[in-house]
Amino acid sequence: MKCVKVPLRQLNDTRKKLMSAGMMNMEYKIKTIDDFGYIPVSETPDDYTIVDIELEPMKQFPHNFSELLEDELTREEISELRTSFDTIGDIVILEIPENLEDKKEIIGKAAYKFTKRKSVYMKKSAIKGTIRIRELEFLAGADDSITIHKEHGARLKLDVKEVYFSPRLATERKRVMESVEEGEKILDMFCGIGPFPIVIARNKNVDIAAVDINESAIKYLNENIKLNKMKGTITPYCGDVREVSKEFKTKFDRIIMNLPGLAYTFLDVAVNLIEDGGIINYYEFSDSYEQGIKRLKEACLQTGKKVEIINCRKVKSTSPGEWHVAIDGKVTC
Repeated sequence: MKCVKVPLRQLNDTRKKLMSAGMMNMEYKIKTIDDFGYIPVSETPDDYTIVDIELEPMKQFPHNFSELLEDELTREEISELRTSFDTIGDIVILEIPENLEDKKEIIGKAAYKFTKRKSVYMKKSAIKGTIRIRELEFLAGADDSITIHKEHGARLKLDVKEVYFSPRLATERKRVMESVEEGEKILDMFCGIGPFPIVIARNKNVDIAAVDINESAIKYLNENIKLNKMKGTITPYCGDVREVSKEFKTKFDRIIMNLPGLAYTFLDVAVNLIEDGGIINYYEFSDSYEQGIKRLKEACLQTGKKVEIINCRKVKSTSPGEWHVAIDGKVTC
């Protein structure tokens, strides 16, 4: 490999000049031996000492996941494949179309190579059941479904096979946390492993009651409380929030209802538990905000309360034309 040989004290300045002139060969690494540096060049510049020396090639990384599949899948198959995926801690979860399942191992290995994560799984079912989990199939790496996911400084431990968790709600969790006032009493009706409570309580001096029907989720919530340094307090409850709520002796300044498929069936519980002037952070799947606003207003009307809609937003897309939407309502008597 043709190289410019320069004293080490001139190495950096020479490198910059050669790069600026477009003469440096970027496919090989610069080498140093004793008091000299050797810069690979694609053209022979004047006024420099040129030598032939063996250099180590630069590692070539794929620019995207699809590049690793170009020799294995057709162009049409790659276009069908959802090359975005969920990364939870050091675990990757893929969504592979049914017609490409016969190539799932190839796709899994490509994802493992590209992401350099510990484990790769593929979705085998939609989220289902009252405990909100989906079937996963191991594809590549280590078959270890327990991980620690980091989000906004919080550490969240979970088993992706036993609990539901979406990393795509990170921005929403931060937004809610930033809207919380110091000293609030908060109820998270469907807390899972505790991402909303943990992110909020790490940053705000609040008192949070966190409820979930999934025993595994509450187990990991307890671990996550220990993993994180809190300003506020979190009290976990395992069970159906309709039954658990009968234990509460107080009302709440904020209620988080992130169970978008079924949250509307618990609006009566939330409206009864909200403090006068409190905020309900309500979520549902819909193609618009109108349905959720109507449900929230009707639930309040049935108890003689009013609700002021203070914010609506699309959290994430769930399917063509449908969104995970958020509606914030301030409830007054």
